Amino acid sequence: MPTATKPKASHSHFLTDLGLAPAGAVHRNQRPAELIETAVRRGEGRLADMGPFVGITQPFTGRSPKDKFVVREPGAEKNVDWGNVNQPISEAHFELLLTDVRTYLNGLDELFVQDLYCGADPANRLNVRYVMPNAWHAAFVRNMFIRPDHAALKDFVPNFSVLHAPEFKADPSKHGTRSDTFIVLNLAKRMILIGGTRYAGELKKSMFTVMNYYLPERGVMPMHCSANEGTDGSTALFFGLSGTGKTTLSADPHRGLIGDDEHGWAGDGIFNFEGGCYAKVINLSRDNEPDIFATTQMFGTILENVVLNEGTRTVRFDDQSITENTRASYPLHYIRNHVPSGRGGHPRNVIFLTADAFGVLPPISKLTPEQAMYYFLSGYTAKVAGTERGVTEPQATFSACFGAVFMVWHPTKYAQLLRDKLREHKSHVWLVNTGWTGGAFGTGHRMKLSHTRAMLSAALEGKLNDVKYHTDPIFGLHLPNAVPNVPPAVLDARGSWASGAEYDTQARKLAAMFRENFRKFGTSTIAKEAEAAGPRG
Repeated sequence: MPTATKPKASHSHFLTDLGLAPAGAVHRNQRPAELIETAVRRGEGRLADMGPFVGITQPFTGRSPKDKFVVREPGAEKNVDWGNVNQPISEAHFELLLTDVRTYLNGLDELFVQDLYCGADPANRLNVRYVMPNAWHAAFVRNMFIRPDHAALKDFVPNFSVLHAPEFKADPSKHGTRSDTFIVLNLAKRMILIGGTRYAGELKKSMFTVMNYYLPERGVMPMHCSANEGTDGSTALFFGLSGTGKTTLSADPHRGLIGDDEHGWAGDGIFNFEGGCYAKVINLSRDNEPDIFATTQMFGTILENVVLNEGTRTVRFDDQSITENTRASYPLHYIRNHVPSGRGGHPRNVIFLTADAFGVLPPISKLTPEQAMYYFLSGYTAKVAGTERGVTEPQATFSACFGAVFMVWHPTKYAQLLRDKLREHKSHVWLVNTGWTGGAFGTGHRMKLSHTRAMLSAALEGKLNDVKYHTDPIFGLHLPNAVPNVPPAVLDARGSWASGAEYDTQARKLAAMFRENFRKFGTSTIAKEAEAAGPRG
């Protein structure tokens, strides 16, 4: 058996534009087998049963939003919605950090480079070059983004670059960061620096943020949503925060999956930003989500922060001992009914998903364009009691545009784009509650997935277009009187409670939270137009 030898340095002139002159080996555009083999050799992680690679990112097992910055330079100054989401950092601090990250990367024994597309639409995509020290992170971004064919790689010229230094720690006193972790976007230099965290999600979400900046200026709507396509070619979008069912419900065996997380809506239809999926796998089961489960049994899938049974190396999907935020990264073609082009027509239906732990929102309702703007800007879901220390009752979570932490412009800019697209293409918009019914969390019960799927199928197949509706007196939502294959009692949110009076009290409480949250959007024309369509009670 041959002994392992230290890789020899390779020609790396293509990195000189990034100011890099690596002393060690540079592995460019390696494929999954090479990357996983190298990751195991280097001790970056290990293989689970059936071949997926397991990477552990402790101590950080989620994003670090408080450590994300945007360089304050003349171009960004007038456009960026500065604040807690888009924190400014000076050009001088960026240059100091860039110099030190370059020095760090140049001194490593090995670097891995991946040249990828962000965006399935050639007219609206970015050519992204990732440079990183870990093979498994290179495999992750290769899963998550669109892989150019061999011929395209010969002439690949990046127009955005990401330097990843997970083990490098920033010095806040020198680099102007909050801690030793950093995610810094320089929109003028078209560059991202990421360090002090191994969590792979930063590598994809930072590029989503970049797309959120550039696309609106082109009249393209960037969206934190999943998308699928019916056999008749009709497309649907699914917006929703974590835990609302966005990935689960879009992975429909009867519809083709366009993508599970990030899309653009352009003049000729929608397109996926990615070439893969990044699904939560906590409590994943073969019975409830067979297509997603199947990907976790495939070589090339990256499993993040899962726990293995030591004897068999099978995954303990219910084990939260590392984190509740366990993830699987896999190429889109691992889903059997994916849409290879990553593109679709203008959406006939748009679904807003919310997991209402207060148990008062109806299971499905149809929204006017003005209501669509209101609930899009609100971006509501609710945390349940017990998921965080000190949380004893449901807590409302409002994230503008269903992804406030990734938005660069003011939220009303995205809302206006959505309004215009909905009106132009006459898309139907639905609010679907995948949360609680019959009472709040602790008293009621979670909406049955089978009922939610039946309601969505009816909406997507046009079976709710001509039924009779009635109006909810508190939220002003339009509720169908009947839905095929759904018991009438399921549709009656108020009637599902033991006490109608208690329901009314809880509903008015949530309505007041909506109104209080909406005040932050100010008095612009778009905000006023949407606010008039908000809750009445």
